[in-house]
Amino acid sequence: MGVVQSCKAEEAISNVTSNVHRCYFPMWAVRVSDFLEMSGPPEPHEVLQDKGLLHRYDPSMFVIFVSHQWLSSEHPDPRGQKVKIFQETLLGMIDESLPVAEDVVSRSDDKNLSSEMRRHIADGFIFFDWFSIPQKSPKHEGNPNNGAALAVRSIPAYVELSSLFIALVPELTHKESPQLVNYATWLSRGWCRAELWCRLLSNKLDTSIIVVYSATEAEFLSPLDWHNRSIVEGEFTVEADRKAVVRLGEVAVESKIRHLQEQGYRFYTALRPQLLCKERKDQSVDEFLQRFCYDGWDEALHDSSGMNAVMCAVMSGDTKILKLLAQCRADMNHTLQGMGDLGYYDTQTVLMAATKSQQHPSVLQTLIELEADVNARARTGLVALYMCRSPEHVKVLLEHRAEMPHFVMTGVASFACPETVRALLSFRCDPNQTGDPSSGPGFGPLHAVALFSRRNRRAVATAKLLLEHRADINARKEISGILMRQHLHARAHLAVKGFASCNMVMRLRASMAGLSPLGYAAMVGHEGLTKLYLEHGADPMPNDRGDTPADLARNNHHYHLLQFLEVSSVAL
Repeated sequence: MGVVQSCKAEEAISNVTSNVHRCYFPMWAVRVSDFLEMSGPPEPHEVLQDKGLLHRYDPSMFVIFVSHQWLSSEHPDPRGQKVKIFQETLLGMIDESLPVAEDVVSRSDDKNLSSEMRRHIADGFIFFDWFSIPQKSPKHEGNPNNGAALAVRSIPAYVELSSLFIALVPELTHKESPQLVNYATWLSRGWCRAELWCRLLSNKLDTSIIVVYSATEAEFLSPLDWHNRSIVEGEFTVEADRKAVVRLGEVAVESKIRHLQEQGYRFYTALRPQLLCKERKDQSVDEFLQRFCYDGWDEALHDSSGMNAVMCAVMSGDTKILKLLAQCRADMNHTLQGMGDLGYYDTQTVLMAATKSQQHPSVLQTLIELEADVNARARTGLVALYMCRSPEHVKVLLEHRAEMPHFVMTGVASFACPETVRALLSFRCDPNQTGDPSSGPGFGPLHAVALFSRRNRRAVATAKLLLEHRADINARKEISGILMRQHLHARAHLAVKGFASCNMVMRLRASMAGLSPLGYAAMVGHEGLTKLYLEHGADPMPNDRGDTPADLARNNHHYHLLQFLEVSSVAL
């Protein structure tokens, strides 16, 4: 995965013809400048074509592919809400008032939206399905060769041809149901996943994705957000579409593997069965060596790269090869390096990689039997138990005497399912333990589930479970040491730059001292958790900076929450 950096702005732009997916129908796009002049519900392809606002793709065009979830069955944006938000977002990108930085997990300054890239956006074109794809008419229904059907089949090619990929995911309400449509639901939709994976598996130098939560908040997609989200397990309105997406996924994965094997990379080769939900099979030594491009067993044993032979066996779920490697004294406590763009960070162990990638419990069991250290810590102090993604993982690790540090529940509540949280609770993990505030995180799992709720469709269910086990709804985040220094620096930065000009990481650091779970829910704009916390007696108290949850929602443009938060404040 690449990055969009100031020093590589031109290099990151690739307009070559797609050589992965076939284009069955011309790619049409709208100029950014014309899009910014639109108002109200967006007009469909046919109307824009009649108005002369559609432009046929040619390699000189900088195309922005916009992936989104429809807000009704007949129209993607019947009230024009999404268009208005995206117009404000583009204006912020162009005039550099909207910061676009890394996600709150990565927390580095390595990625940013360069000035050069912002100029390309201003002069660019937008691919938006309602504009760019002919809309089906009754007389063409069922015809696989009509323009609409051919354009839909061409979506992977359109993704490949685009220079920038944006997931437009503000929290809005579906017109025909009370369902909230947001980032978590976008991640669950089958065609949205297909677009996501076509981008991630593109052979381009830069495969970054920008996630737009609101007109004032955008960040690069975290690699943790695509972990364990199979190409083929998304939700489809038309179940028959699943087969089409599987075929697209197979083409994209095989192309990526061929492209990267030429450069010696092995990650996607190992991940292929999981991406496509294929049955995992043990391999012979020769099959393993051939699959991962090793010239011989000795080379595999002495590979010291991050994605070495042990990692290849772990990520492909091959316990037989793991045992053979261990017999030859391969290190079962191998630590990763150079895989941060994939969400596997330096100094994490192969056991941690096995939990994060949701390997079968037998893989964890085998690693531990082969003397993998169940309590090894990464440089951040995190352990494998923190990264568990299933109840079975919890059971295997704790049955092998894994320690239960104070922060474990925050990790599981953030990234795993309620069943995994329940498994930890069954082993008497305290839902209120926060530990040393000087080393973090200084908050409990109710804070954590709110902070990462936008990517977790089951965040409300997890929070309900924690509340049933008496998690403190009004716990305040405590900080000292390095966290206090980060907090004070961020507050000074906000005082100079202003709240709107700072990215989410800086806003969080400036706001974190004394922040409650309700404050976190308000800050990220999660309606479900905001309502749940208020129903369970959350006090709308301010943080140490004096910001109430209503202030935090307002400052982050989550105005839909004010009807709950301001009423609650008045009642007090």
